[in-house]
Amino acid sequence: MSLVKFRNRRRPFGGLTTSDFFDTDDFFNNRLWNNDKLLDSFWNGSSNEPALNIKEEDNKFEIELAAPGFAKKDFDVTIDNGFLNISAEKSENKKEKNDNYTRQEFSYNSFSRSLQLPESVKEEDIKASYHDGILSFDLAKKAENKKLKAKRIEIA
Repeated sequence: MSLVKFRNRRRPFGGLTTSDFFDTDDFFNNRLWNNDKLLDSFWNGSSNEPALNIKEEDNKFEIELAAPGFAKKDFDVTIDNGFLNISAEKSENKKEKNDNYTRQEFSYNSFSRSLQLPESVKEEDIKASYHDGILSFDLAKKAENKKLKAKRIEIA
């Protein structure tokens, strides 16, 4: 027979804000800020920012932004003072009427994200596309800022 520490799972909020008095070894690990009960994005203010991938190639940058559930018409993309500003907004209102009841549902979703563009990007040649929930950008680099391939120099 072995002794097992009892953990009361019936605490309000799953034990986020309460702790047994003698549970000192678990006191700081069982707090809101250390328990993965809340996402890190809740604390850093980025809860409405979609995931983003940035890839640099020799002659361009590629950006992919995950925005499922939106349509092309929902996006607003601008360039202002060296920043690429991406925002989207959509709302939906469903109403169902019957003889005995009326059911109405409303949903709203939005986000905005701003990225500072490097000076090497040709702002006039930015291309965007939206397919399968991914908003993609191709940002061409200026000719003078393209990475040069490594070259061996012979010593005379």
